Amino acid sequence: MTRSSASLDPPKTHAQASRQRRDLVSGAVADEADLIRFVIGPDGTVVPDVARKLGGRGLWVLATREAVEQAANRGGFSRGARAKVVAPPDLADRISDLLRERVLSGLGLLRRSGHLVIGFEGVDRLVRSGACGVLIEASDGAEDGRRKLWQAAFACQRAHNRRPQRVGLFSSDELSLALGLENVIHLGLRSGRGSESWARELKRLSGFRPLVPPSWGGDE
Repeated sequence: MTRSSASLDPPKTHAQASRQRRDLVSGAVADEADLIRFVIGPDGTVVPDVARKLGGRGLWVLATREAVEQAANRGGFSRGARAKVVAPPDLADRISDLLRERVLSGLGLLRRSGHLVIGFEGVDRLVRSGACGVLIEASDGAEDGRRKLWQAAFACQRAHNRRPQRVGLFSSDELSLALGLENVIHLGLRSGRGSESWARELKRLSGFRPLVPPSWGGDE
């Protein structure tokens, strides 16, 4: 079942129900973690609320570029708001930028909580152990190091029947600034409950932009 067509079983508790919303494009019910919330500003403009904190009635759309553009271009927001509203033409790009910033800024918290491994050797060990959920590499890092870690990921798949997700969205300067370190190239995120919130933001971001540069290929 794909993200665009998924509908969840009826919630069993009130708490579960409070985390589920209806996608105004497809009409499917999904968890808030898979949606983008929008509110209507005082001037009638559609405003993305990726942190789900703004006041006002929320409109919810599946966290994909296709769904947001469909809501914007086919009157979905106006129907959901029951009023004439204006969606900025670059709305999907704005959401992409906001989510990208949230994912990047979240790395500092992951480091402080001990869920992030930094440096080639440590990341290599983490990947081979099967405990790496996400392999994060600087977009401008050397190809040789990236290739070796991806080979380690395939070795992990053979040994543990799992392979980490790969991310190459950020430059070394961006990663270094986010972590307060120098020359950050390779990062490994430990699997586990402590990293779930960040992983959900990464999943939402993946609906708006590729997580790795196209030049990296699929199975280098």
